[in-house]
Amino acid sequence: MSSERVDMGGYALIENASLAARNTLRVDARARLLAEIRDAAKLPELLDFPAVRSGRLLVLGEGSNVLFTGDFDGTVLAMATRGVQLEEGGDSARIAVAAGERWDDFVRWTLGQGYAGLENLILIPGTVGAAPIQNIGAYGCEVAEFIDSVEAWDTHERQVATLDRAACAFAYRDSLFKHEPGRYVVTAVRFVLPRSRPLRTDYAGIDEELARMGVDRPAPFHVAEAVMRLRLRKLPDPAVIGNAGSFFKNPIVDAALANALQREHPGLAAWPQPDGRSKLSAAWLIEKAGFKGLREGDAGISNRHALVLVNHGHATGPQLWALAQQVMHGVRERFGVQLEPEPVVIGAR
Repeated sequence: MSSERVDMGGYALIENASLAARNTLRVDARARLLAEIRDAAKLPELLDFPAVRSGRLLVLGEGSNVLFTGDFDGTVLAMATRGVQLEEGGDSARIAVAAGERWDDFVRWTLGQGYAGLENLILIPGTVGAAPIQNIGAYGCEVAEFIDSVEAWDTHERQVATLDRAACAFAYRDSLFKHEPGRYVVTAVRFVLPRSRPLRTDYAGIDEELARMGVDRPAPFHVAEAVMRLRLRKLPDPAVIGNAGSFFKNPIVDAALANALQREHPGLAAWPQPDGRSKLSAAWLIEKAGFKGLREGDAGISNRHALVLVNHGHATGPQLWALAQQVMHGVRERFGVQLEPEPVVIGAR
């Protein structure tokens, strides 16, 4: 079926749009209407269209945190806004970034400008606007620590809203935006980044990688290089094989269960949490349950990292989701731990 593109000035509309190239799992799904937004000021006009206002709404960045299990019978908003503005400099910078900017490009820009904080979050796919929604994190850091505020269009109140860090209700891979889906369209994120801060190098092999690099007094760009080397070794490249990065969250369980599992399985990593519970390694659980490297048709679990669900070619969304559910069921049966997906699963029942 053909798709017609109409430029409206500040945004473009595409009917019956393919989403295959707009999600990193490469699932062949379609949207009833796709809107590419280049000017955030045009959002109220677009959202006032009866066809948009009366249907479902999905904001999509680079599609690196979504699994489509069917077509989307609504409007997909693809933020294509650009701009990085240094609002305040000095020892601590306040930086406003348009939602459509690529996250990895922004991280590299901050390192080039001499700012610290985001080095552990390099090489994460996606857009800046998607970062607070998921509260992206890696190698012991979360983006919430460096967010000052999020600017968004509130579709309920029909006005611009500025939500400070507390209002965003950040938690592990979670935020206010995930609990009120469709209400807020993130248009910009403001960060506060220092020139200098203690580096986080004690997580998941960073210290060891720095030692291999011959670095004994690391700067932020050294940590970024170490993280890139680790990620490129462990995680498959979405440009080579379809995947959405880590598909499963590290489960947080009661301390009693974590202690019992560690007594039975001494190799299981567990990290104490502020509330007394413990975060377990989902990758370890999945691998020990026998799922690492599993392939059923074109749907599979990466043989490089057990957290990564991969599309070897032409797997459908339902096939990928069925395999993910199989993994979750197997881990629950073996260890009594319930895994949850990191990506948003669109269309799952």
